[in-house]
Amino acid sequence: MPIVRDPVLTPIPIKELRPTQITVGMREVQLKRKRWLKMAEKKGGEFLGKHMIPVVLGPKNRHYIIDHHHLVRALHDEDVQHVLVSVIANLGSLDQEAFWNFLDNRGWMHPFDEKGHRRHYEDIPKSVCDLIDDPFRSLAGELRYAGGFAKDTTPFSEFLWADFLRRRLSRKELNADFDGAVQRALKLAKSPEANYLPGWCGPIPLG
Repeated sequence: MPIVRDPVLTPIPIKELRPTQITVGMREVQLKRKRWLKMAEKKGGEFLGKHMIPVVLGPKNRHYIIDHHHLVRALHDEDVQHVLVSVIANLGSLDQEAFWNFLDNRGWMHPFDEKGHRRHYEDIPKSVCDLIDDPFRSLAGELRYAGGFAKDTTPFSEFLWADFLRRRLSRKELNADFDGAVQRALKLAKSPEANYLPGWCGPIPLG
């Protein structure tokens, strides 16, 4: 398949962008909305020019987002109409099944729901406005901001951390005391049981 990395300088309507995942952390989306509001008037155009959204062209020449879902959702919720995109690959000649299989094998999709269960690609929303909240993805994002793990190039690394935390903390305690959950997550993140995760920065035993 031809791989291209040239930015498309024609703005693409956000409403036409297709997600490649089912969930986002809405708490993280809210934080990005607040940051956007602080810069929108004076530096909004400059920000959008520097933050092109990576996409893959799929069947019917549709643009599928393969990163920055949280940012796109935040911009959508703030009534931003268009973004610039960078086309990573043109897969428009593939049928739907082959297209999603290709994305899956390249690590360019994440078809897992808010409970961490894998779903069929047909369950992936058709619009960013229909992305589902996964509070554990928000917890993983906050954990990284708090220094619980390092930023890593592994695709969907925050979702791997979210799944780790989901198996050790209950949604009830997360909803009741998010800040307290972050502190518990920090302890879990430094433990040896998390050492397989991308960006792990716990203590390494001597000897």
